[in-house]
Amino acid sequence: MESPDTRQRLVFTALRLFWEKGYGSTSIAEILQSASVNSGSLYHFFPSKQDLLLAVLDAYHEGIYPMLLEPAWAGIDDPIGKVFALLARYRKSLVDTDCFYACPIGSLALELHEPDPPVREGLAKNFRAWVGAIEGCLKDAAARLPRNLDRRSVAEFVLTTMEGGVMQARTFRDVAYFDNAVGQLKGYFDYLGRDAAASASRPTRKRGRSNKRRSR
Repeated sequence: MESPDTRQRLVFTALRLFWEKGYGSTSIAEILQSASVNSGSLYHFFPSKQDLLLAVLDAYHEGIYPMLLEPAWAGIDDPIGKVFALLARYRKSLVDTDCFYACPIGSLALELHEPDPPVREGLAKNFRAWVGAIEGCLKDAAARLPRNLDRRSVAEFVLTTMEGGVMQARTFRDVAYFDNAVGQLKGYFDYLGRDAAASASRPTRKRGRSNKRRSR
């Protein structure tokens, strides 16, 4: 009987290689060699390379909170501060790798131009989880943001800012491109905060009821 440890080793080896080299450039032979696993063991768990990719996407999804969000948010209570702390974590990854870092899910989404529906759903599930976490922060911010603000759309905008900033920093090998994108996002949040504060300070008009009938 194959050990679950073997399956886990295959998944995390594939995860690393797909991130470093890309899905298309990573061969099954490389995965087997790096994981020190024979082909029979691999095909016992994963009948195809795509099945292995789906397991990798599941692993990323399961790791969003313990591996990404929780470390980024450790010791931070301010909900908007959490948004920018998460972005700061991506910045650190860029700096630590001389701007070679790439978001694993974003890279796969760009590489797989027309992925099969199960793969596309696996990618979307990861993006939805990321956006959902940011949306939760924006909801926790409550009255600090405008009441009628579409928090889901803003959370998606934060994701777009992160992915675009990482992509440009990688292209130009300069973290300033990421910093510029995040700086513009921060300016937008400052504007939203001012708008919410101004709305809260305006007097509320009470409409009285009229007993007079309108003439026809």
